[in-house]
Amino acid sequence: MSDGLRIDLHVHTFYSGDAITSPREAVLWAKKAGLHGLAITDHDTLKGALKAHEIGRREGVLILPGMELESRGGHVLALCPLEPVRPGNSLAETVETVREAGGLAILAHPYHLLAPRAWDLEGLRALDAVEVLNASDPLAALSTRLAIRLARALGKPETGGSDAHFPEAIGAAYTVVEADPDPDEVLSAIEKGLTTPSRRALNPMVILKKWAIPNYLR
Repeated sequence: MSDGLRIDLHVHTFYSGDAITSPREAVLWAKKAGLHGLAITDHDTLKGALKAHEIGRREGVLILPGMELESRGGHVLALCPLEPVRPGNSLAETVETVREAGGLAILAHPYHLLAPRAWDLEGLRALDAVEVLNASDPLAALSTRLAIRLARALGKPETGGSDAHFPEAIGAAYTVVEADPDPDEVLSAIEKGLTTPSRRALNPMVILKKWAIPNYLR
């Protein structure tokens, strides 16, 4: 068992349509940032994750394939689904579909200014975890406190991610996962709550750069 893997669980590539990072850049910047791995969570597609997987293997960076899904009750990170998952359903339906595809469902940036919050209790209870730390949120101090309160009220594990849409932001927030560097082990550890969200200082200009990229949080 390692002392903990530093994994950025929320990273976008240009396959999202609103990011500028290539899959190769994502892997190399993750390595530069001292991460052990990252989840490629493009909007509604696994293409970026599949491209990054082989690059990550060569560079010694663990890649968790994922998607960021827009549900009517919030954005959901689907980690390691075996097939693409359709967006646009209720939160409960989205979580169920992610589970059926063999993945984990994490509620992303629940208190972000532009995120929908038409939550249903069934969906909240079905979640595997809640992202409590999102480095791209301009009001992160407040939204993090609210998200931690939500996660603990639900008894859910807490995760962190950069929500990077360009290379420099990768690793600005991440999750320390008490697991060996294997996707199944990492998912199991997240389910068990063996996670610690963490972050590093990020230049405010880097956050502003994200807002210059159009169509964020479609």
